[in-house]
Amino acid sequence: MKKFFNYINSEVLIKAASLNTANISVKIIAGIIISKCIAVFIGPEGMALIGNLRNFLSAIQSVAIAGLYDGVVKFISRTKTNIDKLTNTLSTVFYFGFFSSVFLAFVCFYNAQYINELIFLNNDYEYIIKVLAIVLPFYALNMFLFCIMNGFSKYRILLVINIIGQVLGLLVTILLIWQNKIDGALLAIVITPALSLLITFVGIVFRKNLAPYIKITSIDFSVLKQLSPNMIMALVSSIAIPVVLIIIRNYIIDEIGIKEAGYWEAVNRVSDYYLMFIYSLMALYILPRFTQIDSKKEFRKEVFSFYKTVLPIFALILLIVYLTRSFLVTILFTEEFRPIEDLFGYQILGDFMRVMSMVIAYQFLAKKMFAHFIIIEIFLFVIMYVSSIYLIDIFGLKGAVMGHCLSYLMHFGIILLIFGSSLFGVLNEEGIDDY
Repeated sequence: MKKFFNYINSEVLIKAASLNTANISVKIIAGIIISKCIAVFIGPEGMALIGNLRNFLSAIQSVAIAGLYDGVVKFISRTKTNIDKLTNTLSTVFYFGFFSSVFLAFVCFYNAQYINELIFLNNDYEYIIKVLAIVLPFYALNMFLFCIMNGFSKYRILLVINIIGQVLGLLVTILLIWQNKIDGALLAIVITPALSLLITFVGIVFRKNLAPYIKITSIDFSVLKQLSPNMIMALVSSIAIPVVLIIIRNYIIDEIGIKEAGYWEAVNRVSDYYLMFIYSLMALYILPRFTQIDSKKEFRKEVFSFYKTVLPIFALILLIVYLTRSFLVTILFTEEFRPIEDLFGYQILGDFMRVMSMVIAYQFLAKKMFAHFIIIEIFLFVIMYVSSIYLIDIFGLKGAVMGHCLSYLMHFGIILLIFGSSLFGVLNEEGIDDY
């Protein structure tokens, strides 16, 4: 794993790694505090509704920016020295993102009642959906500004903006939950992403000279054509999972109860906390490294190196989480959430399989195997839905985490079938077998 440490020690990656580590650390701390507030002031029932809104917001935000973020960051980083291409990129992405977010805002606003029934069931929070629709274009603008700063590798200012935004969001959320309970929590979820725009505007001053390059006459649809594969993959993965989670959570509410749905959301929150770090590490190292690899030998070497070095550490963390689950429930939630202790086993095992398969699946992105990626993602979502519903009918709430575990076990199996020859097949004499 020598290359891994060499790569981590490079100057640019240190900045990116520091940004991600600090940002994720603040996210986790803020998330823990918010989870505690929700548990104390609202309870499991509110946790379930908040989970549905979080999933819906995640999906709708991705649609609002059309899955452009990662692709645009890379595009800007490649074209920032070419004024003409940079102008075309910024203009196209800005206006496309603006019009798509405004259109989506109108759709959400005038269909607020239907969306309310979808994610809040028998509860009337239509006004929350309308507020979401109003702030949606501001979120899209904020993400566009983030794209610019990230593309120009302005890691330090991004770090400051992210941390201030997280702290501001935390304070606003606590205040709203304390004053308005569930209504305050739901309102905080939809407005805090837009509040970050105020901070970003201050940070974007360093690029104020970019404004003249954003022209409606410089829109170039070839930019969207080049970005379209990344857009499609981002949209598929960022929409399907939240939608499936909403469907499963609603099924739990209908068949078992809203309190049990809150328990499931709570264990998913814990899962999100430790997965943030491992996903950050994979995005920083695995994807860039796989992009450089052009032989099965190197691909095999990197995968098994990750399995031998990082995966055991992750497994140890998961073991600690499982053994201390009673303490974690006390710290993160309240005694009312004690039943979630029985859900940790299958959830943790599923997350371990998830990471094992994701390491290999990054090859889909690195080698632009877009069709494979989309088919496998759709397979995962279908299996997750079918297995979860089936197992919930048999085992109750525990069936939801069992379905999670089974889904990623099958996902890992399919990934191994696709890359079996690369990982376990016989290589040629030179060990070079180009993709």
